[in-house]
Amino acid sequence: MTGPLKFVNHSIDDYAMQVTYDPAKGTGKVVYNITLVKNEDFEYAVSVLRDAYKTGVSVSGLVRFASSNEKIEDFVVPDGFTAICTVCSLTFDGLLIRRGIPINPIGGGVVEVEDRSPIRFTHIILYEHTTIDPLQVLISQQITSVNDVMRKGSGNILANIREFHMEAEPLVGQVLDELVESSFTGILEVGVPNIPLLGVPGSPQYVSIAAVGGTNPIAAIREGGRFVQTQALKGVMDVEKFVEIRDY
Repeated sequence: MTGPLKFVNHSIDDYAMQVTYDPAKGTGKVVYNITLVKNEDFEYAVSVLRDAYKTGVSVSGLVRFASSNEKIEDFVVPDGFTAICTVCSLTFDGLLIRRGIPINPIGGGVVEVEDRSPIRFTHIILYEHTTIDPLQVLISQQITSVNDVMRKGSGNILANIREFHMEAEPLVGQVLDELVESSFTGILEVGVPNIPLLGVPGSPQYVSIAAVGGTNPIAAIREGGRFVQTQALKGVMDVEKFVEIRDY
């Protein structure tokens, strides 16, 4: 017998509560996504991951690879495939919750970028209305152009948005300052109270923050005509199991 449907906003709360990541020390647990690519596409995937990190369209330069038949947590990589684990931007939500900052996850979608500046959300799926991660859905719709953003500075990338009460601004500012020197680089835009952010309205007396989607590099690999199979919000993992893609 299966349990009741679980909407993504509830899953975010569950995973965020398990985040113990310390940006200053580079230790603790982060939320991660997992993607399968064919073994013959592995080198291509690595090159895209490097470019995504260099151009700022990925949440982090931290990745973990696993070969066929290798086990990652409770998942065994099937024959003919390599698994790629990437840091999920919802790790940021966990950092806020650890500081006692209540957050309201709003949704995930596609953001239009011009000259490397985010302009607006063109599509968004609200977390409270879906049981599947929005960015996982949107990758399959072939409406991103992450490679164009990396090469030309304009196009469409994946992003998500959350909000917090404006009284928590000083605490959120501290978290953002800590991230500057860390491996987490995915903050896209910070709003101001009572003003829509990138076209998405927020609640009265709340401030919104948009972050780049952790699956942007995967969308870029798919745009290159390669097979990918992604599961966003796969779970939490010790960050020390990851490596820097720039050093790989």
